[in-house]
Amino acid sequence: MEYLSADKIAVIDLASRKVMEDELDEDLVTERIGGIGITKHLYEKYADEDPIVIGTGLLTGSLFPGSSLGILTARSPRTNNVCHAPFCQHAGMEFKYAGFDYIVIKGVSETPVYLWLHDGIADIKPADEIYDMTPWEIVDNKKGLRGKLGDELIQFLSVGKAAEVDTNAAQVLVNCWSSGDRWGFGRLFGEKKLKTIAMRGMGLMEVADPEDFLDKCTDLVSLLTQNPALAKKGCIAFPAAMGAENIVDWIAPLVHRHSAAFNTPFPYNTFVKYNEAPTVMKESDVEEPGVMITDIAALLGFKKLNLSAEQACRMIEACNKYGIDPTAAAAMLEKSGAGDFESMQKQVPGLKENTQDAGTTPFSPWCPSQPLFAAFDGATDAAWWQRRQAVAYIFGIDPIFAIMAPEITEAKLIEAVTTGTELEISADTLEDVIASVIS
Repeated sequence: MEYLSADKIAVIDLASRKVMEDELDEDLVTERIGGIGITKHLYEKYADEDPIVIGTGLLTGSLFPGSSLGILTARSPRTNNVCHAPFCQHAGMEFKYAGFDYIVIKGVSETPVYLWLHDGIADIKPADEIYDMTPWEIVDNKKGLRGKLGDELIQFLSVGKAAEVDTNAAQVLVNCWSSGDRWGFGRLFGEKKLKTIAMRGMGLMEVADPEDFLDKCTDLVSLLTQNPALAKKGCIAFPAAMGAENIVDWIAPLVHRHSAAFNTPFPYNTFVKYNEAPTVMKESDVEEPGVMITDIAALLGFKKLNLSAEQACRMIEACNKYGIDPTAAAAMLEKSGAGDFESMQKQVPGLKENTQDAGTTPFSPWCPSQPLFAAFDGATDAAWWQRRQAVAYIFGIDPIFAIMAPEITEAKLIEAVTTGTELEISADTLEDVIASVIS
């Protein structure tokens, strides 16, 4: 597969410590397009070996707006169904530039390991030195893997101590922060004794017709500049757009900045500071100045427990360090009658039962289930949301940005992929792939 691709699928057997590699077949792309069209295909191919499949869409890492998506596909411990979890920020892009379109992780390691994906190489490394680290410590530039591997731009998919206990709420984190994993995929990492996946690459992605592809991307960016969503900032604006309580004033004293995922023209992650003044914009002298809010449901869940904004954010930090889905943790604490803030913090390491509703679709409920800030033509019900998520996960578009940007149509996605690859991808092909991943 020459274009919009790293042209590599790796099958990693943790039991035997063997890595097999294959090229990404153009016939497979023509039939399944990419993203979850192919991750689900690979899952089914190796289903007897209980795999975790990781991949990207054809547009991931490109100039196409919103092209930040990486995907985890596996059987969820929570639903016992094959589900997909998004990972964005800069990890999806880094996965592809590390030299892989897809990896299949199978087998169980006898001892703790981590994967080091770099420059088209997949190394299985002993994780003894980092096994007791939190996801935050793994990312540390001095004591963690970024320091050991010598690159501050390495991206990580990590688990914490929650992955070692009997809980379906263990989460795979992106660097230090909550991801879209509401499926308990962290437990699968723990069962395979896989502590983290480190990703860094300097790969280049070829485009079949770079000038036309660039024109299509810039034209779309011009359309997006007229989108009212671009006037908003951060995930803290989501509740009001969803018809819920406006929490902007509640959390405003802590807000430091808002940040966007790779090439996604809406900064929906909100960084808050509570260990130093939020107005401090220089590089912090404080080791842990605050936390990135990447899941609005988690913040609302802790607010519902009558916590202050600072306390709610500190609870998210505690969940991230332990490696548990903070949305599920808030639901468990609510059910147990958690008590005061100090009591809640102490209970986090003992949380096991998962009462939070995981939804009925294969797509993570991390993404709000309705349009945000913009009007979409046609129905915007559950079927609309599921189709919109399927399309985003197939092409590699940030799922949250997809429900903000009606400008990103299915026709434009097909045009971009056709221009970028010279492959014949039709609307009928997309329809078939959507049907296969939703079923």
